[in-house]
Amino acid sequence: MKLEGEGKLVRVFIGESDTYHGKPLYQAIVERIRQEHFAGATVIRGIEGYGASSRLYTARILRLSEDLPVIIEVVDTEERIDQLLPILDEMVGDGLVTVEKAHVITYRGSPPEP
Repeated sequence: MKLEGEGKLVRVFIGESDTYHGKPLYQAIVERIRQEHFAGATVIRGIEGYGASSRLYTARILRLSEDLPVIIEVVDTEERIDQLLPILDEMVGDGLVTVEKAHVITYRGSPPEP
């Protein structure tokens, strides 16, 4: 797949304990994105944060949370991101989804091993 120039970046902000059909939501989203042949996705686990509920989630020892913030980032063409948004709308209950412009400089990868 060739991806360079102008694209879009989607960020999905959810909690680590959020689920979708019995599996972690971040895992379900990445699996769905892969199944739909998007360019790629990265899951980032935060050490502290809060969302619409204003409840603080933290990895600090004295207030250890089992529901740390998770961000899923996806970069692809504008057309592909437009196809992704309804999928995320269906899968994400509590959370935040943002979209912004991304200028892709390099996107390379080796073919997967058999």
